Amino acid sequence: MADDVFVRITREFKGERADLIPVLQKIQSIYDYLPREAIAKTARWLKISENEIFGVATFYTQFRFMPRGRHHVKVCLGTACHVKSGEQMLEVAKRRFEIEPGETTKDGEYDLERVVCLGCCALAPVVTLDDKIYGQMSVLKLQGILDEQQKT
Repeated sequence: MADDVFVRITREFKGERADLIPVLQKIQSIYDYLPREAIAKTARWLKISENEIFGVATFYTQFRFMPRGRHHVKVCLGTACHVKSGEQMLEVAKRRFEIEPGETTKDGEYDLERVVCLGCCALAPVVTLDDKIYGQMSVLKLQGILDEQQKT
């Protein structure tokens, strides 16, 4: 994280503990994730331990600790999707990309996210790829969609 960027961010806040979440949101809006260096600088500036910052940031699903991939895969695990094998869809994606939820593939192409609800319960189980919603998924359908995507 460049010092000039951090200085610009700190000018917008008072430097109090209560600024933590808005500061993290600002950092993420600039970098699209929370770089480790930014967490360290924020800890020193706000006089909060890095562990405390990680504790706060991991509590909220809005914060990411790794850059996002070029393509975004979300697997819904809300009640309807969970009951209709949403966990299996997540396992397929994890194996395919060799990552866990919240991570990005080594080549930077895909990131994987497990979500509580996508609001498409009638289509359960649901997976999204970028902005496209895929409903009534099965293991074979998901593998086919991912095969097609990876060809392009």
